[in-house]
Amino acid sequence: MKENEIFSPHHVYLLADGTRVPSVTTVISQVSLGGIEGLLIWANRLGQQGLDHRAERDKAADAGTVCHKLAEAYAKGTIFDSSQYSPETMDKANHAYKGFLEWAKASSFRIGHSEVSLISEKHKYGGTLDCMLINNELALGDYKTSNSIWPGMLCQLAAYRELWEENHPDEPITGGFHLLRFSKPERADDPVMFTHHYWSDLNLAWEAFLHMRELYELQKRLKKFTK
Repeated sequence: MKENEIFSPHHVYLLADGTRVPSVTTVISQVSLGGIEGLLIWANRLGQQGLDHRAERDKAADAGTVCHKLAEAYAKGTIFDSSQYSPETMDKANHAYKGFLEWAKASSFRIGHSEVSLISEKHKYGGTLDCMLINNELALGDYKTSNSIWPGMLCQLAAYRELWEENHPDEPITGGFHLLRFSKPERADDPVMFTHHYWSDLNLAWEAFLHMRELYELQKRLKKFTK
């Protein structure tokens, strides 16, 4: 383990001098490129149908969440505890998870690293990578529970690449970026779907994240003038 590889359940990221820095997801969520628009559209649509989006979200979220956790367990080589979920939820999740397993088998990827937390001393942020995929080349993988692909997701992958390559300069990512997405049903009786998305290069997304990192610091300064 490298000195700045921090494995923490709370994901607190500290530089070598002890300075706390934001996570990739914190930076993106606060200066997001389309982070909440999808949620607002979804909530508005349910409201027009006379449904409480919070209640529907809680009922529907389980299956997508289970798929995500099943994939994480697969990556770690651990057994997923399904006892807290209903048979109906597990049945829905297993259909989508089967699609993930078929993709994993067809792609011949193996999981090289799972949930690796890293710090960028250069750019002053941290993040936890879902998984590194190894075939003939090293690739970056990320699990998402979402109905759409948003620009912020690409920025997140690009920021993770920088974290990895800053800390592992002798192991560059040459196999691209894989987003493994499980859908988030709008209604409790909707199915869950698995889709795989691939990008060979995310340099533009990295450029965007650098601007977001700068804007994050500017927002912190501006907030001091509002107190």
